[in-house]
Amino acid sequence: MGEGPALSGSGQEAAPGHGQAEGMVKSDMAQPLLGNKNGDSAAQCILAYGDTIGILGTGNFARSLATRLLYSGFKVVVGSRNPKRNACLFPSDAEVTCQEDAMKRAELLFVAVFREHYSTLSSLSEALSGKILIDVSNNLEINVHGESNAEYLAALFPQCTVVKAFNVVSAWALQAGPKDGNKQVLISSNSPDARSRVASIARSMGFIPVDMGSLCAAREIENIPLRLLPFWKIPSVLALCLFIFFYLYNFVRVVLHPYLMENKNMFYKMPIEVMNVTLPCVAYVLLSLVYMPGILATFYQLRYGTKYRRFPDWLDEWMLHRKQIGLVSFFFAALHAVYSLCLPMRRSARYQIINEAIKQVKQNVSNSWVEEQVWRMEIYVSVGIMALGILSLLAVSSLPSVGNSLNWREFTFIQSTLGFAAMVISTLHTLTFGWSRAFEGSRYKFYLPPTFTLTLVVPFIIIIARILFLLPCIHVKLQKIRRGWEKDKYANVTSRLPSEGSRESSSNV
Repeated sequence: MGEGPALSGSGQEAAPGHGQAEGMVKSDMAQPLLGNKNGDSAAQCILAYGDTIGILGTGNFARSLATRLLYSGFKVVVGSRNPKRNACLFPSDAEVTCQEDAMKRAELLFVAVFREHYSTLSSLSEALSGKILIDVSNNLEINVHGESNAEYLAALFPQCTVVKAFNVVSAWALQAGPKDGNKQVLISSNSPDARSRVASIARSMGFIPVDMGSLCAAREIENIPLRLLPFWKIPSVLALCLFIFFYLYNFVRVVLHPYLMENKNMFYKMPIEVMNVTLPCVAYVLLSLVYMPGILATFYQLRYGTKYRRFPDWLDEWMLHRKQIGLVSFFFAALHAVYSLCLPMRRSARYQIINEAIKQVKQNVSNSWVEEQVWRMEIYVSVGIMALGILSLLAVSSLPSVGNSLNWREFTFIQSTLGFAAMVISTLHTLTFGWSRAFEGSRYKFYLPPTFTLTLVVPFIIIIARILFLLPCIHVKLQKIRRGWEKDKYANVTSRLPSEGSRESSSNV
């Protein structure tokens, strides 16, 4: 609410006002957030505290960049085609001048202009000779050009050293500081010295530099900000497929079967009731799929007797997406809880209660209490609340800000031990829902088993496998493998050892 960047009348991010920037040299923010710990003398001679850094461009990113550089203790000179008009947009400590003057006064320049405007700098190529140019631009689409923007800039100015950096950092992260945004700055250049100098700037600004190698890596770096949730594609598609399958399955059982076999109109159940039966199925299966690759990986290690053999690509990919699959599972579980709370609010539920009451009056039934059903529902709801509570804890601990505050043992306990406990409790929740329904012939619509029986298959496999792994004969071997023991290596060593008979003969000799 009050945390976002202020917007100007044009809808752009407003640069900090003059009063905000004045006196920042005397403030604590004027000091570098992180000092250069590399001991690189070449970097220190150019990027010492108070050195001048140039910026070509006056857009939102250039203004935020100037602010952060000033806060970090650098002097900033901004090159603009219209310095008089744009000077008011920058902090008072930043000097806004013409582009050529900025190029002459700074050895290192941020190029904060779009790719299509690179050619406007060609007339100033002589002033740029020998300079380090940091390209911060991004494209509108992935691989829209045959080469990266940084490679194109290097081709236009071969007498300069081009570095790709800071394009994955937003203007808001620069303005607010790295505490509220992505801390990593990906850096690529054909010059190791230029990479170290830019890394020194990133550290001084409080970011974490990541050396990506030569300039050809700029193509991948420029694609990163354009990808829409790359690690969520497979979990989202998986969840959608499971949702469609279970929804159609429940539709056939709950709506279509009564309509065809009993001539009853149950289509009103589609928006709420069928949805509420489908959501927990998807959540439960997704939760089990989070822990299934761990079971497969354990079997793989036991099969080959080593932990150093690479997993198959599909299993490796599956394990990389477990966090996202778990969060999607929590999303569906939360929706199921909300839908369940809404069930008594439906008009159809009220009519059913009234009709049931009238029926009992006509039948002169004074007490309809069924002890077994009461206990089943009490246990069912209680266990479901417990499962959702543990899932909430798992989801919160998956947040980087929370996960980073936990040590490895704490994180493993929450994600592995409590995660498995959540799946076991969810299994109890499912079993108390089903109760004896799996053994009632009337529950098999079109010979299709109740939906909950389908969801129990994968969790049962995981629970049985985990129990088997606790057996001493398997547990001891598994611990040896995870500590570096290898079956083939042991076999080779034993094959090279002399046999008992040969040792006896040698001792006799």
